[in-house]
Amino acid sequence: MNWRTTIYVVLVVGLTGTKALPRRSQDVEGKKTIGQRFSQLQENNFKAIALIMFAQSMPGGTFGRAAGMAEGVTALARRCAAAPTDSPDCLKPLDRIFFDTICQEGNLPRIADCCAKEDPDRKDCFLSLKNFSQGFLPPLERPDAEAACRNYSQQQPLTAYFIYEVSRKHPFLHAPTILSAALQYEEMLKNCCGSAAGPPQQLEECFQRQAPRVVKPIREDALRQEHTCGILKKFGERTLKALKLTQISQKFPKADFVTVHKLVLDVADMHKDCCRGDTLDCMQDREEILHYVCTNQHILSTKIQQCCDKPLLHRSECIIRVENDDKPADLSPHVREFIEDKGICERFAQEKDTHLARFLYEYSRRHPEFSAQMLLRIGKGYEELLQECCRPGAPSGCRSRGEEELRKHIYETESVMRTSCDIYKEKGDYYFQNELLMSFTKKMPQLTSTELIKFTKEMTTIGSKCCQLDQDKLLPCAEENLDLVLGEICRRHVAEPINPGVCHCCSSSYAFRRPCIGKLETDETYVPLALTPGLFAFHGDLCTTEEEKLQHRKQEMLITLLKYKPQISPEQLGSVTAAFAAMRERCCGEANPEACFQKEGPELIKRSEKMLSA
Repeated sequence: MNWRTTIYVVLVVGLTGTKALPRRSQDVEGKKTIGQRFSQLQENNFKAIALIMFAQSMPGGTFGRAAGMAEGVTALARRCAAAPTDSPDCLKPLDRIFFDTICQEGNLPRIADCCAKEDPDRKDCFLSLKNFSQGFLPPLERPDAEAACRNYSQQQPLTAYFIYEVSRKHPFLHAPTILSAALQYEEMLKNCCGSAAGPPQQLEECFQRQAPRVVKPIREDALRQEHTCGILKKFGERTLKALKLTQISQKFPKADFVTVHKLVLDVADMHKDCCRGDTLDCMQDREEILHYVCTNQHILSTKIQQCCDKPLLHRSECIIRVENDDKPADLSPHVREFIEDKGICERFAQEKDTHLARFLYEYSRRHPEFSAQMLLRIGKGYEELLQECCRPGAPSGCRSRGEEELRKHIYETESVMRTSCDIYKEKGDYYFQNELLMSFTKKMPQLTSTELIKFTKEMTTIGSKCCQLDQDKLLPCAEENLDLVLGEICRRHVAEPINPGVCHCCSSSYAFRRPCIGKLETDETYVPLALTPGLFAFHGDLCTTEEEKLQHRKQEMLITLLKYKPQISPEQLGSVTAAFAAMRERCCGEANPEACFQKEGPELIKRSEKMLSA
């Protein structure tokens, strides 16, 4: 059976042969033989996942080698499943078989050091290679349409090669995401390459139109996973568990605390395996959680039946995106018992984390209109209230001020989001992004123009997506999506430090990261750009009729101006902008715009320098 057929079978079957065991059986399940795994997954599923594992584990390998190893391991699995024996090869743990197979290959970069070690050190070494390879490979690009269709017509294994490329460039990406994207890729080939007589331009347009359906889910899932792993790495397991507690409590408000707590622990364990790059354990964890959720719908949610009816491949994404279940009808609107009960301080002293978790659970399930990050800030405020009010000698009415402080924080957060949306609705995408560019260039002038435009573009997209929603959906949409962008900025800071203010906000508290960055002002440690002859260059490209290109060019110049004069006032900026617009209109009306810009540009810089010095 060829690779193209293999992927179709994997996606249609959807790994439904896999039996999820209770998590306490994980150690036993981890020792399942290769033959048993083969029988569970069936040959085509096993083979596709083997290709993903080899591609993700071999930085510097090739498609031919990875596909050959996948074929070899699948052949071994088939023999072990057909005639179970006491053969040592059939009894080895599956991850050991994979690493043994890699170590039998010669001339693979950085592999020899790992192969010289004994398990479990060898496994840890291979997992560390994933961390090394991440970021050193170019991003996935849209394929050349003409060449892809030529190979497609010749029955080349394009889908398998696509899986290989995605896997090696995203060594931590979940296998279901990769296989789902492979289906979209196959559909694109079928739709665009169906007419062999199509001209190259038509093929290119077809690929350009359909490629986002292939690439977007990969980027989104990779970003979400990188974001979660960044939280785990920077702020630890306790913060990750608190975040998952708020999200699961909001998703399943009818579930009791014990059930929610169990899911939180299971999901946190899954992320630990996934963030280590342990593909097999990550997949198994995910299967077990989905099995538990779908077999316990009656105590969890009335909204997930449609997700649980889907093939396993699509269930996880469906459950993440499905709306929160309705709150129980008898759920009281307040949680005053966490403030007023006389035994609060005793419970806080005896079982601090459990008590705080119960508060966060009760508050989150009552407030689906709040973002997870805001709920974490509320939880932190409650913890600080008890730390202060439960100490010896605290005033008798100390805890009662907690409700007033809570109302104040809620009002401030909602006001920030409302104000941002008001500005967005007034100014529209381009001018709203310019407002963000002015703010973030002053906060983080060390970022490149490309980075500043990228991050503020993502924030503007959040505005267009969230500001049209009702008030009860606005905050979760806005802050949780903004959190992803701020996570990107903080990971950029880890890779290449930005400035002390960003360092503080990215390191001190996950829950308070957004308000902390929001309060940053002009970076006083930044040394402004010097005015050199080439700093502001004006050319004929400013006369382009393509609005998007012109806006991008203007934004680059705005960033340069702000890096040159970080303290520029709104009035000065308005004057310079008006002078530039007048020069552009004049030169673009000339027969030779380039010559005009060469003459007028230096004059504009001189006049602007006088305005900025005034």
